[in-house]
Amino acid sequence: MAHKDIPLNERIIFALDVDSPDLAQEWVKRLESHVKFYKVGLQLFLAGWFPIVDWITGRGHKVMVDLKFFDIPETVALSVRQLRDRNVTFTTVHGNDPIIRAAVREKGALKILAVTVLTSFGEDDMREMGFTGKVEDLVLLRARRALQLGCDGVVSSGLEAKRLRDDLGQNLLIVTPGIRPGRNIEIQEDDQKRIMTAQKAIVNGADFIVVGRPIAQAKDPIAVVESMQSEMEKSLSS
Repeated sequence: MAHKDIPLNERIIFALDVDSPDLAQEWVKRLESHVKFYKVGLQLFLAGWFPIVDWITGRGHKVMVDLKFFDIPETVALSVRQLRDRNVTFTTVHGNDPIIRAAVREKGALKILAVTVLTSFGEDDMREMGFTGKVEDLVLLRARRALQLGCDGVVSSGLEAKRLRDDLGQNLLIVTPGIRPGRNIEIQEDDQKRIMTAQKAIVNGADFIVVGRPIAQAKDPIAVVESMQSEMEKSLSS
């Protein structure tokens, strides 16, 4: 499988799932020798707003603003417009065709990622919501539609990445959360269901992996980063 030419230190997107800008800055300073891409989610964005985003990009790093926009199309369009000139690399949208079209219309150089199915969502959840198919089928359906509507990529678990890559080719970015270390590291309050190692995710076709707790809760976070990067390097060279 062909792989995109992405620097190894940008393939891990560290999830800054913290409740203060000061703590986020501590993590960036701690990891930036090895990690050049950071996710600002809803928790941190509410705590720090644009100043924390600007601080990270000002240090030369990339940022994924992960707010999963889901609102009326005009509100989503205006929200994306707020991001497009702030040197943000990725943002996420979680909605139907009109919502996605509105986001794409305003993106400029910003890349829009469509959230397919959250990695905390499993087959049992599908049944409870009345879906009769498999999670993989729903992910592929949503990813194909997102690509047709002009999205740059999708957020998908590594379990579906291979089918997405096989069916949709190299024209979309695949960003994969739910990454867990190959070795046994206990994750506190782990709510992820569709999980995978960094190496397997890259083998399956992921371009980027989003990692939070496996690094943040480790005794030696840099060692975990180096281990995952080593796994990915092996996959990329094979």
